[in-house]
Formats: sequence, C-alpha cells, structure tokens
Amino acid sequence: MNFHEVRFPASLSFGSVGGPERYTDVVTLANGFEERNTPWQHSRRRYDAGVALRSLDDIEVLIAFFEARQGQINGFRWKDWTDYKSSRARAEPEFNDELIGIGDDVTLTYPLIKRYRSGTQVYERPITKPVAGTVLIGLGEIEQRETIHYTVDTVTGMVTFDHPPSEGVRITAGFEFDVPVRFDTDRIQTSLASFQAGDAPSVPIVEIRV
Repeated sequence: MNFHEVRFPASLSFGSVGGPERYTDVVTLANGFEERNTPWQHSRRRYDAGVALRSLDDIEVLIAFFEARQGQINGFRWKDWTDYKSSRARAEPEFNDELIGIGDDVTLTYPLIKRYRSGTQVYERPITKPVAGTVLIGLGEIEQRETIHYTVDTVTGMVTFDHPPSEGVRITAGFEFDVPVRFDTDRIQTSLASFQAGDAPSVPIVEIRV
C-alpha cells in the first residue's frame, strides 16, 4: 500500500461534497420479497474536491498536490469537515468520548474507534489516521498524559500504554482524525474560461483501506 502521510489542503477540502457509501446486493424474489446482503463490513467515503475550488491559486495547489501523489498511485489524508472528531459537531473532543477497550492486566495496545448510534443499532468505525497531538486517553475517569502514560501511532491508530491497564478498567478516548483516501481519477481537467464562468472541475476522492 503506497501512502503519503500528508493531508490534502484543508482549505480546499472545506466546502467539498461527499460522505459514506455502502454496497448492497438486492435480489427480488419471485414472490416480491427481497433479499439484501453486503460484502462490506465497513462503509467507504467518497468526496468531490472540485466544488471547493474558489480561485486559480486553488487550482495551482490542487495540481501540485495531484502530481506529488502521482494521481491514484499514492494515498493521502483527507479532513472530512462534517465528520472529523470523536465528539459531537459543536463540542471539542474529551478523553471519555469513546470506549475503546476494557483493561485485562495483559494487553498494552488498543485501536481507536468511533461509534455511530441510531436507536438500538451501533456501527463501530475503525480510526486509523488520528491527528497528531489530538488524542486524549482516559483510564476509568482519570485522564492520562501522552508520552508519559501512553503513545499514539498516528499511522495505524493504535494506542500503546506503558503498563497494561488494570483488570476491568474502562479505557476511553477522544480525538480528531483524517480519512485515508486517494484520487479516484488519473487526470485533472481544468479550463480557465470554464472556471471563470463558474464551472468547477470534478476531482473525485475515494476512501481506501489501510
């Protein structure tokens, strides 16, 4: 997997359109009922960065970033402004936002996750690209200190403690995160006349598994 640990310019992703997609096989039976299945355990995000371009300077930055990633070859980080932290939209992340594990006196490393709840249904999303310096960790109701009590691998989203958390203790986390993505095209088509007329180029972005 070719991946560059660099974020797409946040000023260009702000104003983009996109969100999660699912893949569902729907089979209509002879009696009119349906059978629905999916091979995907996790959703995948898609975005279009073209609608966020506001100036020729933006296009210049986009082309430079596209060339440095070699089109679809290398993945990169993307800030989804509608979903980039463990807390609610209008709140700041807290160390007790998400339960990421229960201590057992043995395990040192735990993955970051974010939960999406609706009614009794819960979806757990793996977080593999946390933003450096934003990950807060708690044991029980006590906030821990990074580099003293734990370290964070911002490449994988794994939290490692200096000592295994005690049996039964709740391990919680709060954080900001990026989405691992790549360009979903090998060409960027721009036109000065069209851009000045208000037509934005299409710049498709798709989430990747890392």
